[in-house]
Amino acid sequence: MEKRIGVIGIVIEDLSKVAEINDILHQYGNIIIGRMGIPYKEKGVNIISLAVDGTTDEIGALSGKLGKVQGINVKSALSKKSY
Repeated sequence: MEKRIGVIGIVIEDLSKVAEINDILHQYGNIIIGRMGIPYKEKGVNIISLAVDGTTDEIGALSGKLGKVQGINVKSALSKKSY
């Protein structure tokens, strides 16, 4: 199956969910090529940006699992070109 490169943005508004999110990210570590986390203490949120390289099914499964966690917002964008 063809792979795509993309980004996933996560805004964590419920900081009690951080451990759950990290567990999910660990499960999909094989498709995560980079991660940047920003604790925005003044606003009480954390922001995570992921660079991913995987099939659309793999990336969709990761985004879907994250999207089911209450208290966070998730958006993803994928390359149109496959690799």
